[in-house]
Amino acid sequence: MTAILEQAFREHWGRVLAALVGLFGDVGLAEEATQEAFAIAAERWPRDGVPDSPRAWLVTVARNGAINRIRRDRTLAAKTRLLEVPEAVEDVIDDAAFADERLELIFTCCHPALAIEAQVALTLRTLGGLQTGEIARAFLVSEPTMAQRLVRAKRKIKAAGIPFRVPADHLLPDRLAAVLAVVYLIFNEGYSGRGDLAEEASRLGRALAELMPDEPEVHGLLALMLLHQSRSRARLREGEIVLLADQDRTLWDGEQIAAGRASLERALALHGRGPYVLQAAIASLHAEEPRDWGQIAALYGELARLTGSPVVELNRAIAVAEQDGPEAALEILDGLPLEEFRYLHSARAEMLRRLERSGEAAAAYRRALELVHDGPERRLLERRLVELGSGSGPAGPRP
Repeated sequence: MTAILEQAFREHWGRVLAALVGLFGDVGLAEEATQEAFAIAAERWPRDGVPDSPRAWLVTVARNGAINRIRRDRTLAAKTRLLEVPEAVEDVIDDAAFADERLELIFTCCHPALAIEAQVALTLRTLGGLQTGEIARAFLVSEPTMAQRLVRAKRKIKAAGIPFRVPADHLLPDRLAAVLAVVYLIFNEGYSGRGDLAEEASRLGRALAELMPDEPEVHGLLALMLLHQSRSRARLREGEIVLLADQDRTLWDGEQIAAGRASLERALALHGRGPYVLQAAIASLHAEEPRDWGQIAALYGELARLTGSPVVELNRAIAVAEQDGPEAALEILDGLPLEEFRYLHSARAEMLRRLERSGEAAAAYRRALELVHDGPERRLLERRLVELGSGSGPAGPRP
């Protein structure tokens, strides 16, 4: 039953919450009611059985709980319209009674009245169901800082009366950057271990491509996600991450690669040269054998100029190492302001290992281990450290 409840959370959290926000227009109230509905499910489903339509059951229970909360808060007169939602019978209601309003939820959370960091964090919390600590790690900030950011964002939505709807066509391009950032961060969280979120991000990417078919960055992001996701079955072996160079390519999903390249071609046909299109082009090159490291490094250079991101420079350094050697890569890595970023230290450790500077490499691996939270990554780094001590074992770029 625990597995069933976990699956229900993964599949239905975003949909239930979006439905509640659509009904009540209050993110905070909707989130509390949704949490309560899942808690009631954890109590009732083991005893009464799983309902035929779990999502509709959860929406109904959450909606009724929200109405009861409004009554308890003595705000009935001010919110009479909320009680005009007809009562539903749990046994006969079906999913068709509730629209899928997740895109509306994304655009609400990504309103320009909110800081972009708050937009991304709030959507990860509401749509993806990530815990505050998980989001804090994605942003490299403390959990209390992230908690405050989320509270302020919810208050801002309520106080400013931010509408729950997809913007008009002429407003969509201005809102697109934040929405794509949200979807990409959801995908990254899923790709790091929560496969349900990776699937969710891909679904949202397809929905955005249908909504905005002439936006090259939308197609670029979809291509990027599909190309990365095509390797998901090959990324883990016996609980440990398998680096890209060591992956069994027979496990890669050829259909997803083809779909990703089709989306990339669409983006390029629309004259796209934005950051997601460039990243998708790099991912497509990584799917070839042998890889063209010179072209990969050149694309990372263009992406670095466009974004100014030190993380992009880190990835360029890895490509440069394959083309020009580890010393050239170290020159780039040693100038990056990423002391708290574990991949900087694991990449430095690899370059130092190749140069046979074992003591410095071991120190870099240990620093990376101090910063890692993920079990498979930790096991990989621990094995690399052991191999370094024994003088054996190749290491490659991150998967």
